[in-house]
Amino acid sequence: MALTADVKDELARVEVSKTTVRAAELATILRFSGGLHLISSRIAVESELDTPELAKRVRKDLAELYGVRSEVSVISASGLRRTNLYLVRVVDGGETLARQTGLLDARRRPIRGLPNRLTTGSREELAAVWRGAFLAHGSLTDPGRSAALEVTCPGNESAMALVGAAGRLGIAAKAREVRGVHRVVIRDGDAIGAMLRHMGASETVESWEQLRQRREVRATANRLVNFDDANLRRSAQAAVAACARVERALEILDGNLPDHLRYAGELRLNFRDSSLDELGHHADPPMTKDAVAGRIRRLLAMADKKAVELGIEGTDANLPPDLDDV
Repeated sequence: MALTADVKDELARVEVSKTTVRAAELATILRFSGGLHLISSRIAVESELDTPELAKRVRKDLAELYGVRSEVSVISASGLRRTNLYLVRVVDGGETLARQTGLLDARRRPIRGLPNRLTTGSREELAAVWRGAFLAHGSLTDPGRSAALEVTCPGNESAMALVGAAGRLGIAAKAREVRGVHRVVIRDGDAIGAMLRHMGASETVESWEQLRQRREVRATANRLVNFDDANLRRSAQAAVAACARVERALEILDGNLPDHLRYAGELRLNFRDSSLDELGHHADPPMTKDAVAGRIRRLLAMADKKAVELGIEGTDANLPPDLDDV
């Protein structure tokens, strides 16, 4: 939640000079944070906002862009909601405002998505649409496997409109419905950073990117450590198993084997923790690891064949039960 609050705080302070861009942001905020209501047979526009700063921004834009007066009231935290909400309401001139912002169509019907002029506007207006949607009902989670920039939408049509606006900005977003709630989600780390920059959260995106890089470095280091640990465990198990089988082979053959095979077996037992490559360096004269492996393999095969002839257990008889055969 801290990241979400940081983004919204920064976005609420973004200075916008173009009237069309301000209007696009305001219309989206009104669409995503509230709706139209009938009060005393009059259409009222209401918007439930998270912070007093955002409520102040909305009231300022309403007054400067459309010349309407608005009321604000505080809805105290209760139940699952831990923070106050700030209800901005326009009653006088509400229907006119709804028409001007595109919340009502020409036949006085509430729109189901977003006004077409918003989703087909300039890149600045498209960014303002996303800024307004995020300010109204957005969230940003910490970077990592479950990182997401998410906006809760009032319906499927508005979700698809938001996806289209992101696409026109060159950012892939997906709409999904969970338990009847429509959301638009951006999960790719680079896409999240790009959208935050488009919206105007340049300070927060730097902090988010730094945290993302630190976590990626840590995750990479953890994967390498785990990989090395796994390799070491496998190497240790292979050495223990090989030594156990060589000991059994020398018992079965009881000295009746070629000198070069016996030497390879004794080399394995004398340097139990060494790799095959290291065993080759310990040999006199030195051998390649393939030569060492070949001799040990022939030693074990000879012992297993002898064990079958004698009707006794082979070289795997001494293997600990928790080790794989090699």
